[in-house]
Amino acid sequence: MSISYFGTDGIRGRSNSAPMTPEIAMKVGQAAGKHFLRGDHKHRVVIGKDTRLSGYMMENALVAGFTSVGMDVIQFGPIPTPAVAMLTSSMRADLGVMISASHNPYEDNGIKLFGPDGFKLSDRDEKAIEALLTGGNIDLADAPDIGRARRVEDARGRYIHAVKGSLPEDVRLDGLHIVIDCANGAAYQVAPSAFWELGAKVTTIGVEPNGRNINEACGSTHIEALQDTVVACGADIGIALDGDADRLIVVDEKGRQVDGDQIMALIGRSWSRSGLLRGDGIVATVMSNLGLERFLKSEGLDLLRAKVGDRHVLELMRQRGMNVGGEQSGHMIMLDHATTGDGTIAALQVLAELVAHQKPASELLHLFEPVPQLLKNVRYVGGSPLEDANVKACIADAEGELNGQGRLVIRKSGTEPLIRVMAEGDDEGQVKAVVDRICDAVQAAA
Repeated sequence: MSISYFGTDGIRGRSNSAPMTPEIAMKVGQAAGKHFLRGDHKHRVVIGKDTRLSGYMMENALVAGFTSVGMDVIQFGPIPTPAVAMLTSSMRADLGVMISASHNPYEDNGIKLFGPDGFKLSDRDEKAIEALLTGGNIDLADAPDIGRARRVEDARGRYIHAVKGSLPEDVRLDGLHIVIDCANGAAYQVAPSAFWELGAKVTTIGVEPNGRNINEACGSTHIEALQDTVVACGADIGIALDGDADRLIVVDEKGRQVDGDQIMALIGRSWSRSGLLRGDGIVATVMSNLGLERFLKSEGLDLLRAKVGDRHVLELMRQRGMNVGGEQSGHMIMLDHATTGDGTIAALQVLAELVAHQKPASELLHLFEPVPQLLKNVRYVGGSPLEDANVKACIADAEGELNGQGRLVIRKSGTEPLIRVMAEGDDEGQVKAVVDRICDAVQAAA
């Protein structure tokens, strides 16, 4: 049976266990480097990472792999995923690498790859790299052609400049008090600096990484500390990023959460009214709330739904010529400014709306009332629970019961042995009953 290394967002796993071992990382560097050796020029790859303890180990292994096939390596150190994507293109690299497991705990790590255009690799490129990984020995460079590796000091400054440039020159954040939680991750230096340089008063949390505390009780998946801090210090707004800073969750001045759906609603409406929105709508996923769809319809805008995963959102955006998309979990993609999700740039769009409207975040950022939505996960050991006849029958009955008054989404997790069961509708009791019945059926079949 062939090995599949790539999942929904690159290669990911527990550090020092396959596929996240130094040996495999070196082979990934060799295979990806070999695949992108195109032409007679001296090839280069740029590498960034978040703050995980295993990042040093994986970085050195990747550097060994890339230089062994003849690629020069530029190392950035800790820097957000969108910064790697941006710098891959702006520095004319042949390949970009981010070492991160995003919002996962520090024990995990991952490898995300970007092509010369700054976009995540296509399925075709990933399959070609996997074929090299599993196909035996890879030809190494002759001794005179081995690549060189060096670190650069201006990568963070380049990214901060680009982030600030996503706002019109006349927009400043003077007078705003912002609390930012950087999840002890990749943006712990750049994001606070960008907001401060634009004039804001900045209070920081999650900016003391030690290799083991990334995403630990902080960041976009654990916003309790941010909520408490915003209220305690009387800030105007709170910004929560995840470990590699491609996600954003917002907290208003009262400590209430503003998720990705509300952020997409705000940016979509703003860009539509200013003539910036392309495609007369936005792209979200099957998990986005029905309330978002209804709100956009009231604004004369469409909601297109992609499969879960920012790469699927991006693919549909590019197919349809649209420039705003994202996920309920906080991935925000604005193709006018970035080739992948960028939590810092998305945060600046939100802050620009606060400046323009001079309203409290609690009044501006809750644009629709979400319909009741419930998501439960069922862990399974093996097999295919969704192929079980009783599970199929239960799902069919639930779809008939909702009958156009709600939505049902059942899917396998792309990263864990979980079946995710989500339902939403105007009747909260009905939604709960539907989800519980399906979960029970999946559990019985697991």
